[in-house]
Amino acid sequence: MGTALESYARGRWTAGADGVPVVDAVTGEEIVSVSSAGLDMAAVAEHAREVGGPALRATTFAQRAALLKALAGALREHRPEFYALSHRTGATLFDSKFDVDGGIGVLSAYAALGARELGDDSVLVVDDPQSLSRAGGFVGQHLAVPRLGAAVQINAYNFPVWGMLEKLAPALLAGVPSIVKPATPTAYLAELVVRKIIESGLLPEGALQLVCGSAGDLLDHLGPQDSVAFTGSAATAERLRATPAVLREAVRFTAEADSLNCSVLGEDVSPGSAEFGLFTDQLVTEMTVKAGQKCTAIRRALVPEHLVDPVLEAVSAALAKVVVGAPTSESVTMGALAGLAQRTDVRAAVEGLTRSASIAFGDPNKVDPVDADPERGAFMAPVLLHAADSEAPEAHSIEAFGPVSTVLGYRDTDHAVALAARGRGSLAASLVTADAELAARMVRGLAPWHGRVLVLDTDSAPESTGHGPPLPGLLHGGPGRAGGGAELGGLESVHHHLQRIAVQGSPAALAAVRGGGR
Repeated sequence: MGTALESYARGRWTAGADGVPVVDAVTGEEIVSVSSAGLDMAAVAEHAREVGGPALRATTFAQRAALLKALAGALREHRPEFYALSHRTGATLFDSKFDVDGGIGVLSAYAALGARELGDDSVLVVDDPQSLSRAGGFVGQHLAVPRLGAAVQINAYNFPVWGMLEKLAPALLAGVPSIVKPATPTAYLAELVVRKIIESGLLPEGALQLVCGSAGDLLDHLGPQDSVAFTGSAATAERLRATPAVLREAVRFTAEADSLNCSVLGEDVSPGSAEFGLFTDQLVTEMTVKAGQKCTAIRRALVPEHLVDPVLEAVSAALAKVVVGAPTSESVTMGALAGLAQRTDVRAAVEGLTRSASIAFGDPNKVDPVDADPERGAFMAPVLLHAADSEAPEAHSIEAFGPVSTVLGYRDTDHAVALAARGRGSLAASLVTADAELAARMVRGLAPWHGRVLVLDTDSAPESTGHGPPLPGLLHGGPGRAGGGAELGGLESVHHHLQRIAVQGSPAALAAVRGGGR
């Protein structure tokens, strides 16, 4: 029987009764039970607003940036502990570093951003004064101040560290307290990170609270100064967004939802070329890192029709070298899914995809993991599909959130753009081409339906972070099915937690407002 996982609320750690069991993704052994029973959600929200908020707002942007830098340093010291626990989520050491180091890197990035861009004040000057009268005695200017509410952050199971810290960093930098609700399957890792944050003593009380288990009626107690940031399924996002209090109080709501991201192989590429290798290598990486459990992973590989067979052959050959098994085993290159429930979901999605696609490599129901039991652990072999009819709806509507991707042929550039758009909105797309003019046409065609587009060629490849990883200074979000929100985006993410206001008056009055902000 696993121990009861604790929440951190109103200054103390408490465990809920009758929790949901959470098991090791590799061994099937119960790790913890998770429940938020007994938490007074109204009081949790009030504690953030009345205790955490005033403490954060008493500091300047520069001071909060220094806090983030110190927090990143403190968490860096505990990385071995985080890696060890991360293995139980099914993650290899590479996967764990991707999650843990990536999240800590976000803290550092926002620390640098705050120190460089926001100044040593608690009022942010957005633009220069503009004259509103002929003589110049009446002027206007935009300023921004921290909102007075709480930032509720509901995270997904695939990145329990990075997913949490990428929401937490801009909120703290803006001076807004956070209530973090991790996904239950990997909540134990998020809990460990929050525990180390609290133990560091760097944050004022109330700046960070953790709700492990159900969010209960938390959203019912939110008001007009509060916000919600959600990562997860589109269906859950729709349900949360429709919470009466969220609608009634105009609570700021942003979502990052499931996304059928694509990668496009340019028409100029030929088998054996450097760009052909970049495309196939990237596809294999996106299928296998975190066992394909990434919101930005390539679900649709769009390939010129005459290159479909060469791509299928090259990717299948590379996937045959992937070693699935216990993430602590030296030879293993891909670990497990986050749990058996996730594996069941992925298998069902593959079954749906095969209504119009054939499996070119892999078997969703058969795997022989190294140093692990294939039934007790949530293992799954990578599966590559080919949809001979690229117009069939399944590949453009069903997401298998695991090591699964579908290859689709396209006739020309316009057809590729049209196929990409059928995903109805994605977080990320990539284009592999050596033709700059083709890249220009394709990016402009992809832009309306994507939050981010990577153009990959031999010039950028040596330093490129690849198709998937979001970067703190750039938008991480997407339109339509992807949720229409943004978890990252540099200053834009900080501004999400600020109230922008137009101030009008005499130049002297505005100067006083700006100067009296601390």
